[in-house]
Amino acid sequence: MTDRLSSVNAEFNVEAPMRDGVVLRANIFRPVADGPFPVLLLRTCYSKDSLGERAYDGFDPWLLAREGFIAVIQDVRGTYCSDGDWIPGRREREDGYDTVEWAARLPGANGRVGMFGGSYVGGTQWEAALSRPPSLRAIAPLFNQGQKRYGTRTRGGALHFGGAGGLERGFDFYRRTSTSSDELEEKFAKLADEIDHLPDRGYWGLPARDLATMLGLKLCFREIDDERPKFGEGDPATAPRAYERVPEEVAIHITSGWYDQNTQGTLDQFAAMARLGRDVRMIVGPWTHRAMNDPVGDQNYGIRSARESSAVDESDTWGGRHLAWFTRHLMPDESVKLPDKRVRIFVMGRNEWRDEDTWPLERAADQRWYLRADGSLTPDGPEQQGSSSHFTYDPNDPVPMAGGNTTTVRAYRDGPIEQGSVESRDDVLVFTSAPLQEDLEVTGRVKAVLEVQSSAPSTDWIARLCDVDATGRSINICDGILRVPDGADMPGTVEIDVWSTSNVFLAGHRLRVQVTSSCFPRWDRNLNTGTQNETRMQVAHQHVYHGGDGSYIVLPIVKNE
Repeated sequence: MTDRLSSVNAEFNVEAPMRDGVVLRANIFRPVADGPFPVLLLRTCYSKDSLGERAYDGFDPWLLAREGFIAVIQDVRGTYCSDGDWIPGRREREDGYDTVEWAARLPGANGRVGMFGGSYVGGTQWEAALSRPPSLRAIAPLFNQGQKRYGTRTRGGALHFGGAGGLERGFDFYRRTSTSSDELEEKFAKLADEIDHLPDRGYWGLPARDLATMLGLKLCFREIDDERPKFGEGDPATAPRAYERVPEEVAIHITSGWYDQNTQGTLDQFAAMARLGRDVRMIVGPWTHRAMNDPVGDQNYGIRSARESSAVDESDTWGGRHLAWFTRHLMPDESVKLPDKRVRIFVMGRNEWRDEDTWPLERAADQRWYLRADGSLTPDGPEQQGSSSHFTYDPNDPVPMAGGNTTTVRAYRDGPIEQGSVESRDDVLVFTSAPLQEDLEVTGRVKAVLEVQSSAPSTDWIARLCDVDATGRSINICDGILRVPDGADMPGTVEIDVWSTSNVFLAGHRLRVQVTSSCFPRWDRNLNTGTQNETRMQVAHQHVYHGGDGSYIVLPIVKNE
């Protein structure tokens, strides 16, 4: 890496014309030194002038310039200082191409461009890569949307009500479109009131096919579909063409968190690019979409778990690794040494970082743990005689969410949260193992296979893996939902994708599996009627069977020498 430079020159609201004549604006930070320098580009819908967003995305543009990069922070089309209309995702591919090539030709640039940033900003990177601009050499998406219908918008067929992020974008929309200060004040007040009342009003609106708040406020920037292929649409194993379109010369550095709302889609992106033989790396911390410092939720993972921990050498922090990686690919500087292993994961329970060759881990071996009628959880096999556990699910009284991979409004907590309030309910089945005699590591993708039947024609099934310590404190590790749209009143097998994790269940701890039918408002309530496009609902009587092949959770067990 280069020695840190002492002076930076900044320009604000620099215009970049797109192919259709619309002007986008960016802030540019340049080293005051002889170049040329590579460009690091961030294209955001969250305001290029927001200090909070810069902290989230991981890099201060002033610091990037001192490290020998030209940092460019741009408002995407139709947001803040840029012209045009914003429809999320609609123009990011074309605008990404045009902006990359514009940035590559800025005075003092060396013609090589990298991109960085998180959440929606991660999506702008993938869209730019799909457009194949010749000057793009590296992308570093953080907590990005990944598969839009696999966590961000929906999960297992249920709607994900994660966050008021889309609604909060409405303040900028009203600022740009209001014709008077009185109109702006009125719209701001109404939008703020709607966001504040999501927990007691907005999330409960029916029909639940979309937030009633979004429709009622007539916000025009709701995501729409078009006919173009989208990156990460569906299972990467069945949609390789989208991944293959990313040029081979574009290096990729992915960041995720075990409690991010996009975790599995992000991990699948890494796996797909690795199968294609691409230059791809990944870091996964014990983080949520919003929290990257210790503690996270109700868990203390230690000071080393923080994204920019002061307890480790500067070069081995998240930022230090990325700066070295960008330097290697964009300067390019072959003298910069990168870690031999391409994957770095935080192993919860033991609370330590570990480097791996790839993901998923080849040495992980699936093991079934069976749910038994007496509430136990055991690897000993299914029960020989038919038996069942049962509960009643009432959409009028859904199980409240307690943590998990989501970004609902802050009235609800995400991440690892103590589960006592959930597990004490009559509409949550709890299956718990005996105390472990030795540590048990679960690293990889978890799934639950349940033999079930409902009294309703349609219903939801949720499975959640928890870690119970010696005091009885239960913490959620990972979970999943599956919506059965019809035929739920017939006996059948459901397979729930519980997503991936890395957690060591320590000796003396117990494994626990929750089974229920709601987690609100993280996911919309199944009305149990066979259609969600109405306000009518009915109570469902739910049965989980333990005989025959049994009901079980599949855990990827890792034994380390």
